[in-house]
Amino acid sequence: MNDGDDGDTVALTGGARAGACLSDQAALQLSGDLGLLGHPVRLQILAMLAQHGGAICVCDLEAALPVKQPTVSHHLRLLREAGLIASERRGLWAYYAVRHDVLTAMRARVLAGFDALTRVAREPS
Repeated sequence: MNDGDDGDTVALTGGARAGACLSDQAALQLSGDLGLLGHPVRLQILAMLAQHGGAICVCDLEAALPVKQPTVSHHLRLLREAGLIASERRGLWAYYAVRHDVLTAMRARVLAGFDALTRVAREPS
C-alpha cells in the first residue's frame, strides 16, 4: 500500500466507491471461492480430476499427492461440501469426479469478481 497520495490509490472510505466495486454478497462469494481454491493440494486434486475426465479412486489420489491420507480426505471433504466434486462408493473405495458445471460456475464468478476489481482500478479518481 502507498502512504503518499499519488493518484493511483483507491480510497475505500467513501462507502459508495467501495460498494460500487463489489457488493457484500459478491465479496463474500468471491472470498469463499478463492479460499476454497487457495490451497495447493485442493488445486492439485481438481487438476487431476479435471484432466482425467472420469472418476478417480481415492487410493490413486493419495498415491499421487505429497500429503498423507487424512490430509487428502480433509481436502476432498471440503471440495465435496462445496459441490465441486462428486463421490461414489465402489466396494471399499470412494471414487471422485469433478463437477464441471459447478467448476464452470465458480470460474465465471471469480472472473466477474476480478473484472469488477479491474474496472474500479481503471476508473479515474
